[in-house]
Amino acid sequence: MTSTPEETQGSVAPKPDEAATRTGYVTLVGRPNAGKSTLLNAFLDRPLSIVTSKAQTTWERVAAIDTRGDVQMIFLDTPGLLEPRDLLQRSMLATALEALREADIAVAVVDATSATESRLARLAATLDETAAPRVVAVNKADMARPGQIEAVMDWAVTEIGARAFPISALQATGLEDLRSALDELLPEGPFLFDPDDLATRPTRFFVAEFIRETVFQRYHQEIPYSVICRVNEFREGQDPVYIGVTLFAEKPSQKRILVGERGSAVRELGRASREKIEHFLGRRVYLDLWVKVLPGWRRRRTHLARLGFHVPEGDDAGRP
Repeated sequence: MTSTPEETQGSVAPKPDEAATRTGYVTLVGRPNAGKSTLLNAFLDRPLSIVTSKAQTTWERVAAIDTRGDVQMIFLDTPGLLEPRDLLQRSMLATALEALREADIAVAVVDATSATESRLARLAATLDETAAPRVVAVNKADMARPGQIEAVMDWAVTEIGARAFPISALQATGLEDLRSALDELLPEGPFLFDPDDLATRPTRFFVAEFIRETVFQRYHQEIPYSVICRVNEFREGQDPVYIGVTLFAEKPSQKRILVGERGSAVRELGRASREKIEHFLGRRVYLDLWVKVLPGWRRRRTHLARLGFHVPEGDDAGRP
């Protein structure tokens, strides 16, 4: 279903007229809960990046491939820009800035209902990390009060010299004009990925993300932000597909809550997660969940590296 850049770039047959195609990386950046993941899913017309009502649900970048006709966009969904308070958040910020520097087009996603001068100023400073063309998606236009959309659009033109488009990612409105603008800005060149590919991450990454999304939906307070999922086994050659997953919590008390009395909570978590995974894979799944404690994993360099996060060196990971 998905493949890595190393696997796909060498396998794409050259087109008769490669100059007629456009392709490139479109990086979505913005504050937590601005609607970046919702916008990515709306562009793809499928739930590839997890979305919940809670802020800061995207922890690692998601690269989604959208090929239509002679245009291929690789959307990079990034963690929200924030003032990091622990090593995990520093890693998230570094990931967002790295994706911004790789961009062929930078799309600043702004929540029109909560944009303030100070937040827009910080976003403008972050956009200085890239020399790529900039576009502003003025999100939540369906909920904005009079004047809020216009204020962000004026800021886009006067402060960062960018075109701005009022949209509602949730309602999937206003996307046609935004997509047309992105089409025009993409550089000419051959496709970077096979047109049938949907993402650069392996399937097991999305399986873990669907489980983490379910944790965010079912739990409150510190639990969702203290749990990470990793797939240990993925046996596609059997029916149902066997998937073994470990959920790492920071504290024993969190593990007890996740497991529940006689395992009732983790069974319900597994049932709800399995439905999403089966819909994603189009196959029956046997989901085997295990909960373990990895003390303070959000703040320990060795734990984060073990879990696959890129951990920036020193104390200068950058600021939003």
